[in-house]
Amino acid sequence: MQPLKALFLNTSLKSSEEPSHTEVFMNDVQVHYNQLGVESEIVRLADYKIALGVQEDMGGDDEWPKIYEKVKAADILIIGTPLWLGEKSSLATQTIERLYASSGKTNDKGQAVFYNKVGAAVITGNEDGAKHAAASLLYGLSHIGFLVPPNVDAYWVGEAGPGESYMDAGRDNEFSKKAIRRLAYNTYHLAGMLKNTPIPAEGNTLA
Repeated sequence: MQPLKALFLNTSLKSSEEPSHTEVFMNDVQVHYNQLGVESEIVRLADYKIALGVQEDMGGDDEWPKIYEKVKAADILIIGTPLWLGEKSSLATQTIERLYASSGKTNDKGQAVFYNKVGAAVITGNEDGAKHAAASLLYGLSHIGFLVPPNVDAYWVGEAGPGESYMDAGRDNEFSKKAIRRLAYNTYHLAGMLKNTPIPAEGNTLA
């Protein structure tokens, strides 16, 4: 069997020229994937020109089609977001919207194109909002066909008010480290199961 492939979409509002706490959190998930033989890639969406809209290709200089090709090639999709005012980033919302644009496409069995792919979410930030953001992201992924294993909402949040972020104070947090491990192993296990035994097309084609 070919190695499983995981794609991380980092929806930080910062380009790759700036450090990202969300990306460092993703790096900590990658440690487990490397041990499990899962190939993984992180894409910083702020580096791309992604047009507003709910079509696969909005034309012009829209670079979302490049991202969509990576999503189709992946077995595991992990969306990572920082928190702003207790909410996922605007780029995370846009990511779900652009994925939703392809929800009517099918695989070779007539199922939604995202069937037999596994979804997960990682969140970093100060104060509260991690579970709210995870609920929004994981529901969105499930609704368009991704399978969501248990315990794949790994996060770290700091104390109320301005303060240290994940790179400064979160990497030794035992709760977050356990959550990262569960996310990595549960996405790995379920993606492997689906590779061997995909969801049958009976009763769930789009036709």
